[in-house]
Amino acid sequence: MHAHSHYPDGRPAALKRMTATDQGVVLRHGDGPGGCDQDGARDVWVYVADGVYYMHYDGAGPHGWLACLARSTDLATWEKLGPVLTLGAPGDPDAKSASYGVTYCDGGDWHMFYLGTPNVSDPINRIPAFPYLTLKARGAGPAGPWTKQPGVVPFTIKPETYYSITTSPGMVIQSGDEYLQFFSATTTKTDSPYVQRTLGIARTTDLDGAWRIDPSPIAPIEEQIENASLYYEPANATWFLFTNHIGLDDNEYTDAIWVYWSQDLNCWHPADKAVVLDGANCSWSRRCIGLPSVVQADKRLAIFYDAPSGDSTSHMRRDVGLAWLDLPLTPP
Repeated sequence: MHAHSHYPDGRPAALKRMTATDQGVVLRHGDGPGGCDQDGARDVWVYVADGVYYMHYDGAGPHGWLACLARSTDLATWEKLGPVLTLGAPGDPDAKSASYGVTYCDGGDWHMFYLGTPNVSDPINRIPAFPYLTLKARGAGPAGPWTKQPGVVPFTIKPETYYSITTSPGMVIQSGDEYLQFFSATTTKTDSPYVQRTLGIARTTDLDGAWRIDPSPIAPIEEQIENASLYYEPANATWFLFTNHIGLDDNEYTDAIWVYWSQDLNCWHPADKAVVLDGANCSWSRRCIGLPSVVQADKRLAIFYDAPSGDSTSHMRRDVGLAWLDLPLTPP
């Protein structure tokens, strides 16, 4: 099924395509250590260090969703190592979920920005619920171990802004003497029954300090996008931002991976976007495609994502898939 060219509530559609070639499932849920992903594996973050690929993914386990680790040398076969974070104590901002672990190495130290929330759905599924908050941990290396830094509050939600409901983590890029984090933001508007989702930029010169959030998002809140993974194409000096689109038919669900492109990290145009992966080119999930994480592998760009398979749009029992784009990337 193609991502829609029109949505019932008028949310924007992506009319161009940069079609990825799908390889299929590369990590299935259910056999993680201690049952850590017994009910699903999703929300992937893939990174590389010293020739080894690492994957953080949200394992839906017996006590909640936690960031789990897997590693690989070929991107197709993954060794599961179990959770790298634990739930916080009652009253902590990550008391019910400590998940989606975005990493950044500043050349020496490893940093993780992860999603915490004190709220989840029923005790059967324990799906993270608003607010989504960005929390911080430090690692001894790419595989951890990770130590939470409860005294560090990178940024948080603020009433009457485009990030009034969520500020969840995203990719960190060094630009000049500052760091930019492309975080996910959620708010509401009076004429829509659906929350509005977009991406914003937070800035800092200290990865263990506070971040300053730009007053406007990089795209209108009506775009309905969340989670960011970026790739820089030196052949044409262009940034490509891969993100998850939330579609709508009988209900809302993640229906596609979109890509935006710009030659300026600080300036993005909503018309410059295309569909990368949806039901039309995914080999195993016809309706629902979860968030992307991209990493270069030789002359191709690997795109990791999650999906529930078939016609399902469920948050549960998802697996991790892999698709590819040839390099260099060119805007369609």
